[in-house]
Amino acid sequence: MDKLIEQLKRHEGVETHAYKCSSGKLTIGVGRNIDPEGGIGLAMEEIEYLLSNDILRCIKELSAEYPWFGQLDETRQEAIINIFLNLGATRFRLFKRALAAMEEGNYDEASTEFLDSRWAKQVGGRALELTDIIRSGEYV
Repeated sequence: MDKLIEQLKRHEGVETHAYKCSSGKLTIGVGRNIDPEGGIGLAMEEIEYLLSNDILRCIKELSAEYPWFGQLDETRQEAIINIFLNLGATRFRLFKRALAAMEEGNYDEASTEFLDSRWAKQVGGRALELTDIIRSGEYV
């Protein structure tokens, strides 16, 4: 099996981002056709695996950059992970007042600051739900 895997990588190439293959189909990895027109896409197990890895990456990045993150209760950590995953590290850093309020444990202020943003307008109900969780420390 190892020789087959190496051969397929050599023949198909290995791509970390989606690309158009020689027949114009949207493709990822080692020749995985994910094109909406006739592609096989991803299995639910693969989607869950990717999501789990993304969550772990977010936890590592948040823990490394924001010492206060590890002091949050699990529910507030999950709300912050959700926001971080949605925004990415660069855009998340722009929430300076919200992040300062989180560091101080002022969750009402943090919620207000997260809501007073273009992000909140873009994601609508998601922002309302997450800031309610940050404010209360409970899933709503």
